[in-house]
Amino acid sequence: MTADEMTIREMCDAFAVTPRTLRFYEQKELLFPARIGQKRLFSKRDRARLKLILRGKRFGFSLEEIRQLLDLYYVGDQQATQLSRTLDIARDRLQDMERQRAELDVAIYDLKSQMGLVEEMLATVGTPQRAAQ
Repeated sequence: MTADEMTIREMCDAFAVTPRTLRFYEQKELLFPARIGQKRLFSKRDRARLKLILRGKRFGFSLEEIRQLLDLYYVGDQQATQLSRTLDIARDRLQDMERQRAELDVAIYDLKSQMGLVEEMLATVGTPQRAAQ
């Protein structure tokens, strides 16, 4: 093991993920740790990829979108294709998030309105009497 490599436990600690998560990303061919027997050793490249995977997941990108973006790193055009495609996906995701926020704002407003009506009804009827204990 070199100083540039990390064990699965070190990766879990550094990125606040579980071993199961790392094995899942390895199974999905998003990470490619070196194997020495049963031991997995993660390189700087794996750490960079995991950072991008976790950021993509936080933004709501699918694993397939993340895979495609990671694969574009090797196109050979100084990442222009990768960056352009990332921007396209990010714009689409931002639109989705803003639409969801608008829907949530409406739902919150409606719920608050309904709660206000119920509070008014309770004020006119009086508070319910406690059941005998």
